[in-house]
This record gives sequence, structure tokens and C-alpha cells, in this order.
Amino acid sequence: MRVDHVVYAAEHDGVAATAERLGKLIGVRPVDGGNHPRFGTRNVILPLRHNRYVEVVEVLDHPASYKAPFGQAVRARSEAGGGWLGWVIAVHDIHVQEARVGRLAVAGNRTRPDGIELHWRQLGVKGLIADPQLPFYVQWAQHTEHPSHAGESLTRIRQLQIAGDPARITDWLGQPAAEVSPSIDLSFVAPHGTPGLLSVTFETPEGMVTI
Repeated sequence: MRVDHVVYAAEHDGVAATAERLGKLIGVRPVDGGNHPRFGTRNVILPLRHNRYVEVVEVLDHPASYKAPFGQAVRARSEAGGGWLGWVIAVHDIHVQEARVGRLAVAGNRTRPDGIELHWRQLGVKGLIADPQLPFYVQWAQHTEHPSHAGESLTRIRQLQIAGDPARITDWLGQPAAEVSPSIDLSFVAPHGTPGLLSVTFETPEGMVTI
């Protein structure tokens, strides 16, 4: 169990322009990630060190974006101006989390512009919608190339600042939040305020950058 990626909902000028701005801030070249046909969304990837990445995502004009929880969450955040949507935990066996959450994971796939197809299963987006401090889970298919391999980067995540209660996160994960990825500082603030991922701090070749 480890922090896999963070999700940023596109701002009003769209996913490409949003990803370009973020990429310039953290010194990373954006890579077109393709469409998610099951969720009615598309993304652009900002690859990072240590098998992590930023996913910049927007909804498509497609019925799936209104039906799938992930599409619903992205649409709502983008319509509110865009910004950080959440954080994602990679697991080796998502059946463990299915038993804890009491729901089944859903399959996801997308084909990159270079023709490479990615497959995974994800769980917990409904939990994110109900309580935005909570991460959702992903299990990458065995032979799927991890999105962070789409490009090279010297930038890495150093801190996630989360408005929320670490005890709530620990209960959701089944282990202390600090143990998920020791190289990333999980900073919790405003436990009684509006929950959610507030900011991400990156270590870049030019120094620390907080978005």
C-alpha cells in the first residue's frame, strides 16, 4: 500500500492548458494520457519520480461522465473552478479493500495515443465524494505499464496537505496514515473544517514548489 498519484481536476480552459501550467510550475513535461471510456473522462499525465504522477483530468461530453462516480466527481470539481480532487493509494490485492469497504472495485482502462492500453481496478470514489479527505484505491493490472513511465522526471512529491482527521484516514486504510508512504509527509490541518486535499508540495530541480 503506497501513495500512487494525485488527481487535479481541469480548470475552465481545459485539461491541456491546466496540465501545461502545472507542468511549468514543477518542471515536468505533460504527456497525453488518453480517454477513460468507462468513466467519461480524459487525462494528461505529469510523470514523477518513485513511480508516482499527477493526473490532470477533465470530463468528456459523454453519458458515462454523468453516470460513473469518477466522472461525477471530476465534473463537480471542474465546475467549481478546478483544483485538487484527491489522492490515490496503490494496492497489490484490492480484494482486501473490497472486504473493508463493502463494495466491489470497478474496472478501468484507457488507450494512450501511442496505442499502449492500460488496465486497472479502482475502488472508493464514492467514499471520496462523500468525504473528500479519503483516498481511493487502485490496483494496476499485472502487465500494465505504470503511467509514471510515460516520461522522465526529476521531480517528486514531498508533502500532501489534507484538511481532515488522521484518525479517519487510519480507519479507512486499516493502518496509520503515516505508514502508507514514509517518504511523503502527510500533513493534516483543519480536522473540523471542509475536508479534502488542499495542496501538494513537490521537490523540483529548482527547489520546493507548493500547489
